[in-house]
Amino acid sequence: MTYENLDSELINILLNDGRTSLRGIAEELDVSVTTVSNHLKDLQETGIITGYTPTLDYDSLGYDVTAVIQLKVEGTALSDVTARLQDQPQMISVYEVTGDHDIIAVGKYTDTDEMNQQIKTLLSDADINESNTSVVLNTASEHEQFEIGEES
Repeated sequence: MTYENLDSELINILLNDGRTSLRGIAEELDVSVTTVSNHLKDLQETGIITGYTPTLDYDSLGYDVTAVIQLKVEGTALSDVTARLQDQPQMISVYEVTGDHDIIAVGKYTDTDEMNQQIKTLLSDADINESNTSVVLNTASEHEQFEIGEES
């Protein structure tokens, strides 16, 4: 293993199984455990790896309604509305975007009544001018990450 690709290979191993031991990674990469540990520490300190978390199946937990909510926001309130959405536990993604809307948020709900209540609360916010909500009928892909490859 050449050290120039070590970080990418290390990341890819962790993407496939974030619980892989340092020893297991070292064996797969044919380097020492200390080398893996040092590179992993560097990746964490530079913010490339930001944490380790399980991937949940929200449907199995009863959150089987997914909504994509598009919002138009009062000009100067964009960061405030974004922060308030991030504080909502059922919001799994919040994006500030270009285009017809200012924010796109993805929320998970136990039923349409819970979703409807959230939308009504959003619409009562004076900083939100308009909303457009789409209910997801089928999830083709979610929580996907891609392996890091060599640059061409």
